[in-house]
Amino acid sequence: MKIAIIGVGNLGLSIAKGILNSNGATTMYLTKRNTKSIEEFQKSSMVTVTDDNREAVSKSDILIFAVQPGHFAGILESIKDLLNDNHILISTITGFGIDKIESIVGTDRYIIRSMPNTAISVGKSMTCICSNGKGKKRIDLAKAIFNRMGHSMEIPESQMQAATVICASGVAFWMRLIRATTQGAIQLGFDAHEAQELAMHTCSGAASLLIESGNHPEEEIDRVTTPMGCTITGLNEMEHQGLSSSLIRGIVASYDKITEFKTK
Repeated sequence: MKIAIIGVGNLGLSIAKGILNSNGATTMYLTKRNTKSIEEFQKSSMVTVTDDNREAVSKSDILIFAVQPGHFAGILESIKDLLNDNHILISTITGFGIDKIESIVGTDRYIIRSMPNTAISVGKSMTCICSNGKGKKRIDLAKAIFNRMGHSMEIPESQMQAATVICASGVAFWMRLIRATTQGAIQLGFDAHEAQELAMHTCSGAASLLIESGNHPEEEIDRVTTPMGCTITGLNEMEHQGLSSSLIRGIVASYDKITEFKTK
C-alpha cells in the first residue's frame, strides 16, 4: 500500500510509527511544514519526508490526514485536483464531518473518518471508523490498516464525538488512574519505579483478561473478592468516595466540551 500521512504532528507521528512497526505500507510519504523534527524517518528506505502535500498525494493511494482542524479545508482545496479513483481519504480530524469533506472534494470519493489514539504507535490503538456512501466499499481496507495497529470498530458518524472522548481522551483518563495507583503503591512502601511497573502491568493484565475472556468486568471482580476481604473493602471505599461517579461525570464533561467546539 502506498500511504501518505498529511500533517505529522503528535497523532500523525504515532500513526507513522505504527505503520512502520507493522510493515503496513510499501511506500510512505510524511508531510509537515517544518520537516526537521521528522527527518529521522528518512532512514527508512520506504519513507519520503517532504513539505509538499501535492507530491505526497500524487505518489500515494491512501491519504491519512492528521492536520489541525483549521488547516484541513485549505489542504483539501489545494490537492483536490490531484484526486483520482484510486485515492482513499482517511481523516483523523476531530469535528470535521464527512459532509464538509464532500463539499470540498465531492461525493464521489472514498471518504473515511477515523479516530485512533496515541497507543497506535505501539500497536494498541482503539480506532473507531465511519464512512460516506462510497467509502463503505473501502471500509474493510481501512479497518485492516488500523487492525495492524490495534483494534478497530465501525460506528455511525453520529457517535464519532463520543468515540473521541472514550478512545482518544480515554488514554489520558487511564493514564491518570495508573498514576493514582502508582502513588498508592508508593505510600505502601514501593519505590517510584517499582510502583509504576506494578500499576502498568496490572492495568494491562486486567484489560487482557476482559479481551481474552469476553467477560463482564464484574465477573472478574467476583473472582478476586472474598467476604469481608481486603479487595471488597477497598472497592467499597473507592465507591463511597465517588470513583465510578467521578469517571462518568468526567467522560460526560469531556463530551459536552467537544460538542461545544462542534457547534461554534
